Amino acid sequence: MDFRSYLDIKPEVLEALKNGQPVVALESTILSHGMPYPENLGFAAQVEETVRSEGAVPATMALIGGKVKIGLSKEDLSIMCRGGVVGKVSRRDFASYLATGRTGATTVASTMMCAKLVGIKVFATGGIGGVHRKGEVTMDVSADLTELGNTPVCVVCAGAKQILDIGRTLEYLETMGVPVIGYKTKNFPAFYCPNSGYKVDYEAKDPADVARIIKVSSDLGLKGGMLVGNPVPPEYAMDFDYMEGIIDKAMIDAEAAGVRGKEITPFLLAKIVELTGGESLATNIQLALNNARVASKIAVELAKME
Repeated sequence: MDFRSYLDIKPEVLEALKNGQPVVALESTILSHGMPYPENLGFAAQVEETVRSEGAVPATMALIGGKVKIGLSKEDLSIMCRGGVVGKVSRRDFASYLATGRTGATTVASTMMCAKLVGIKVFATGGIGGVHRKGEVTMDVSADLTELGNTPVCVVCAGAKQILDIGRTLEYLETMGVPVIGYKTKNFPAFYCPNSGYKVDYEAKDPADVARIIKVSSDLGLKGGMLVGNPVPPEYAMDFDYMEGIIDKAMIDAEAAGVRGKEITPFLLAKIVELTGGESLATNIQLALNNARVASKIAVELAKME
């Protein structure tokens, strides 16, 4: 038995892969653990339509019934959005979830794993995980960072989530040899905000610019991925200092509740939505759609080159 026996590829995605058409990977943790129901269900349909409108095929990933789902049906999307028994699956959880048939939502790390299995090179997410605040004490570092250092997938995001220690996150990425590219910007975004105060390694002028870097990396057989920081659209951006205050309050609540490990990010995001009166959720949705738009443009340009 080889890995292909664990795959369940949606016909639309399979056809696109066979024909060399552009395909964009999408995660499911943003649905199950990043947004409330039913907003997440509306977003799931909207983000896939955004990818299609740019000429690419969406492939939302999940682990369901002992299979790696590459592209989800409407029924699958409903399962992921309703949450309940849906777990959060990173690399360490991947095999156990498949072996036991449990339903799992894929993080950035595990979505990259899924994409690599079928040869998808471009993936759109909201924001990556990273080194958590006080990470130098807790050693709480997201597996997203090590996956980026080892798996050849281009991840388009609105930077690292602002709840993290962005400076240490970028230092970790440098250590792992991950190129950090700004999409039409020299500044690394901070999820809700377009500028974290840190710079990127290289500014890409357009989608073809990014696609060329992906192709060269692939041609050379480089093992790691790359990160494309795509700032939230200005009309949806939030004030950096205001959000820092909100995050500080959310962190205090997390500490009081004893929240740790992989539960901390969903807790903080939900608390931030509460503290901002839903404004952060609207921004989260728009930045994720914007990332899907840009990732699709990159995938289209890459398909032309290949």
